[in-house]
Amino acid sequence: MQRDTLVFDIINKELARQRHGIELIASENFTSLQVIQASGSVMTNKYAEGYPGRRYYAGCEFVDQTEQLAIDRLKQIFNCEYANVQPHSGAQANAAITLALLQPGDKILGLDLSMGGHLTHGSPVNYSGKTYEAHFYGVVKETGLIDYDTLEQKARQHKPKLIFCGASAYSRDWDYARIRKVADEIGAFVQCDMAHPAGLIAKGLLSSPFEHCHFVTSTTHKTLRGPRGGIILMKKDFENPFGLKDVKGNIRMMSNLLDMAVFPGIQGGPLQHIIAAKAVAFGEILSDEFTVYAQQVITNAQAMAKAFVEKGYQLISGGTDNHLMLIDLRNKNISGKKAEQALVQADITLNKNMVPFDDKSAFVTSGIRVGTAAITTRGMKEADMQFVVNVVDKVLMNADDTALINSVRGEVNEFMKQFVLYPEL
Repeated sequence: MQRDTLVFDIINKELARQRHGIELIASENFTSLQVIQASGSVMTNKYAEGYPGRRYYAGCEFVDQTEQLAIDRLKQIFNCEYANVQPHSGAQANAAITLALLQPGDKILGLDLSMGGHLTHGSPVNYSGKTYEAHFYGVVKETGLIDYDTLEQKARQHKPKLIFCGASAYSRDWDYARIRKVADEIGAFVQCDMAHPAGLIAKGLLSSPFEHCHFVTSTTHKTLRGPRGGIILMKKDFENPFGLKDVKGNIRMMSNLLDMAVFPGIQGGPLQHIIAAKAVAFGEILSDEFTVYAQQVITNAQAMAKAFVEKGYQLISGGTDNHLMLIDLRNKNISGKKAEQALVQADITLNKNMVPFDDKSAFVTSGIRVGTAAITTRGMKEADMQFVVNVVDKVLMNADDTALINSVRGEVNEFMKQFVLYPEL
């Protein structure tokens, strides 16, 4: 079969883009080479509907081993009784939770998307907002911190069956105990979507949701530095509250309902090549090397936040506890959209993002979201954050000067040569 040079030429261009630029998108990272190799392995050929030891296809003895290894390693990382590694994405992990727990029209409570929340926590354009009656809490305007008073007030007023915590653009830690307290008061479940800070939580660098949240979901990329995918976790399994029984008349455990919600509920065959890559990544997370990495991610984020503040940028909540920061650009007289477009020309990638109480649309935005997970993987330390902030600032303050932006791109490309990415490829 003839090699498809059109596709592989494009892949090589993407490799060059990743090597030459500064990656600041908070939801992206660079996996290890062995994760890439596992995700591109012959495991992609195997159909394996079901779960290890309970498949609908023959020939699953080896994919059973990699999936069980992924499950066991993940449970060890977070000291959990239950893990499902099959969700194709974080969004599908969240969908499985709601399918297992809720009926159409049931009430949910989540962080408003415009305040840093996630689409799957009740946004009206998402299945979660279309299927369930969604209510929202936000952040305090003066501080940028989660408005727990409003969360509690909305919870008591609407009595949702499920409360979401976790965010896609929030730079501070969470008070999970306070959320669980009001949930217990009204008889609600609590789900933490830890997709962004999961790798930092894994190493004990941020508060753990597991003692207070019934369910925890995450992506496996971002700070976990694995392949793109999702996971579902429970600290402890428990009897389902709906009284559902199996064919033998025994009460089904919550783990049974979650497994069934993933398959056959929302997915067919799991991606066994990605699950193998997840197993590899989870093995890396268990290492001391990953502990050093996670600590450096936070150190870099705090150094970057300090450098931005010194240049007069307004950081929502004034700083960061995790790997990301949300920056309000209104005092710099540039929109998030224009900032993103100008920075791309300089081989610096980040994303436009709404800020709390934004006066611009989601397609324009007043802010940008910045993260340090990927550049830390490249080998950057806190001293390098000043260069990164300097070049970002230079572009944003001269966003219409094509010649200057081209010169910054040259600086960026030269600077990145010292941080070698995938020399084997």
